[in-house]
Amino acid sequence: MPKILVADDSIAVRKVAERLLTEAGLGVMLAANGEEAMAVLSKEQPDLIVSDVIMPDKSGYEVCAFVRSQAALSDTPVLLISGIVNDEVTRQAESCKADGVLKKPFQGTSLKDRVLDLLSRRPQRDATPTPATEAGAHTNGSVAASSVKPEEPQKAPDIGQAQLEALRQAAARLGEAEVALRAERERTAQLAQRIAELERESARTKELEAQLAAEQERSAILEKRATDAELVAGRVQELEAALSAERDAAAQLVQQFNELEPAARRAGELEASLAAEQRQAAELSQRLADAQRQIQRMGELDAALATERERVAQLSRRVVEAESAAGRVKELEALLATERERVEQATKRASDSELAAQQANKRLEDMARKLAEIAGLASQLGNGKNKL
Repeated sequence: MPKILVADDSIAVRKVAERLLTEAGLGVMLAANGEEAMAVLSKEQPDLIVSDVIMPDKSGYEVCAFVRSQAALSDTPVLLISGIVNDEVTRQAESCKADGVLKKPFQGTSLKDRVLDLLSRRPQRDATPTPATEAGAHTNGSVAASSVKPEEPQKAPDIGQAQLEALRQAAARLGEAEVALRAERERTAQLAQRIAELERESARTKELEAQLAAEQERSAILEKRATDAELVAGRVQELEAALSAERDAAAQLVQQFNELEPAARRAGELEASLAAEQRQAAELSQRLADAQRQIQRMGELDAALATERERVAQLSRRVVEAESAAGRVKELEALLATERERVEQATKRASDSELAAQQANKRLEDMARKLAEIAGLASQLGNGKNKL
């Protein structure tokens, strides 16, 4: 089964790539960054490498250059993946001798198709002939030679040469067996050392089991989050289409942050912005309600002010009327003084004529009654003025 190394700092991309390649019947190894990918490559020899272009420590270009610098890995296909594929990305991919660049997020089976295509085009190593094969060839040749001339008797030197060749082959196989035996002994020693280490670490079994259970639970949570991230990634694609004009104007900025900001995080930021807008809208609605209440209060105050103004106008009219009444009182006082003078004249003339006196008395009585009325009216006006 071909082994594929996938290096990407986004767990969502790693999960999607692992699922697609596993469904294609391929073995998958995962690395969370460039340093981790190089550490895996120092121990393993995958059949193909899929690496993200922008990662926190080592970039995909550096990973590809590392592969090409290793003799055991130099012919391993390297497929770079990037959220932005433009002339600059293509140029750098060619500079580090990558086998291709694929845009992410992946569309359908694009990743699987590219990986299978690169695996099919990878050159196969020629198998070296074994000594047994060569011996078989020599033996067949001898048999063929003997079959050509069956009538000739075998010569002693020919038999000795065949035996010598067989001994040489046996010696070569013995040397190989000794090398294999030494390798097996070294492996046995390593296994014994590993068994001793495992025996020393047996006390940590329960703790490791607990950690394994916690890691399994975390893996389940991460798988769920990866599934959610795939759904969010679809939503992000729609949002990216709506923001294509801004992306064209800031292509370099998108290239730097596209890989650093996973699709799920960008969607979260958009949701946070939406929540902030909703809070701001709620605040504006509250302020609008407060303003409407203030406007209603202003209307009530305007009505009260109009009522108060009308009351003040009525009071002003009453003051004017009171002032007019006061002027009328002064006129009545002047008339009273004049009338008193006339009464005095009438009194003087009373002695001259009783008729004149009677008439004067009657007039005086009438005048006294009028004066009483005037005095009452003056008293009422005075009281009204004091109240004002």
